[in-house]
Amino acid sequence: MTSANGAGGAPAEPSRRPYVLLEAATLLSGTGNAIAMVALPWLVLERTGNATAAGILGAATALPLLVSGLFSGTIIDVVGRRRTAVVADVLSMLSVIAIPLADAATDLNLPAIAVLAAIGAVFDPPGVSAREAMLPAAARRGGLHLARVNGVHEAVWGVAFLVGPGLGGVLIAWVGAVGTLWATAVAFAVSAVASAAIRLPHADAPLPHERPRGLLRSTAEGLRFVWHDRLLRTITVLYTLIVGVYLPVEGVILPVHFEVLDQPAALGLVITAMGAGGVVGSLAYGAWGHGLPRRRLFVGALVATSVGLLGMAVLPPLGVLMVFGALVGLAFGPVNPLANLVMQVRTPERLRGRVVGVLTSTGYAAGPVGYLLAGPLVEAVGVRTAFLGLALAIVGITASSAVLPSLHDLDDPAFDIEPEPGEERLTLPEAVHPGT
Repeated sequence: MTSANGAGGAPAEPSRRPYVLLEAATLLSGTGNAIAMVALPWLVLERTGNATAAGILGAATALPLLVSGLFSGTIIDVVGRRRTAVVADVLSMLSVIAIPLADAATDLNLPAIAVLAAIGAVFDPPGVSAREAMLPAAARRGGLHLARVNGVHEAVWGVAFLVGPGLGGVLIAWVGAVGTLWATAVAFAVSAVASAAIRLPHADAPLPHERPRGLLRSTAEGLRFVWHDRLLRTITVLYTLIVGVYLPVEGVILPVHFEVLDQPAALGLVITAMGAGGVVGSLAYGAWGHGLPRRRLFVGALVATSVGLLGMAVLPPLGVLMVFGALVGLAFGPVNPLANLVMQVRTPERLRGRVVGVLTSTGYAAGPVGYLLAGPLVEAVGVRTAFLGLALAIVGITASSAVLPSLHDLDDPAFDIEPEPGEERLTLPEAVHPGT
């Protein structure tokens, strides 16, 4: 047994302080990113007056997200989770501050904004993955149920991206796009302080003999582990396919639809309804989901999500569209917490960062691919037909989940094991031997 600071001795007394600090850092960092998602495109539109330029900005950040997400797990396992979270927030803060400073010194143009935004995007996946990798230890330290912790964590993340864009819009109207970036920098700074105050086992750098050797080799080890565990492999593939189809609905289909109608406020209402539904769904899973059969809950959530998307795909009146959007968010709410639980239970401590990095990078990769396919699809067949096609694709993906034998592993009794409060030894992954 080890104490909270990694030294030998009796287990530390249960405390929820590390968990509260972890979620505070998640909320602040997520809100900072959400504000930047609004402020940076607005700044580009102010300077260029060209919507295509805003698209170039989004593309400029896609590749750094993918590459950083893939290798961030190995960095976490080498440097340590807490240090990675702190450094990621500090570097994100500096990359954001560089934009108003550069604007004050010179006439900031699109290439300069794109480069600085891309640099900032590099630091997002390591911070997200590092905080997620600390969740099991924070739950054990506070004597909290791991399933509930995952539900609340996803809800906190959802709240950040629900509140952040609106806050960004208010700040842009008040102090302008450049001034708004200072608020983003403050959010990252406070998040770094919160992360630095976290004290948990396995949060610091591993001992030299336990550290991964070589970036490519160690990343490949994480990829192999995910591939050879049939449940992790299935969850990863399903998640990647769904994200690749789902994200273009928010990023391409709905914006094009409401742009034609000249109703930008309606777009915001629908996206807000989807986000609010997701927060409620995650919280509901945290409150009650841990007592339900996991496979049935996971498959049922996917099927209900596809039903909601089919309802949205017919593009009904705004009120009905918002109801279906809320249903989609509510239904999908348990999916991410369940996926996190699978990763946490079936992954050895030494591979935790790399496995989280693999799951994170697949999501970052799927989104841009979906965008590239959705745009030409809309131009070829129209918004409604393209939306129906994407919704039917998700119906097919989710229907397949009902017959996949690997998902029966979700009902393994090992998922129900909860360590005693103050127990610092990682018991959950040791209870499961990955399937092949």
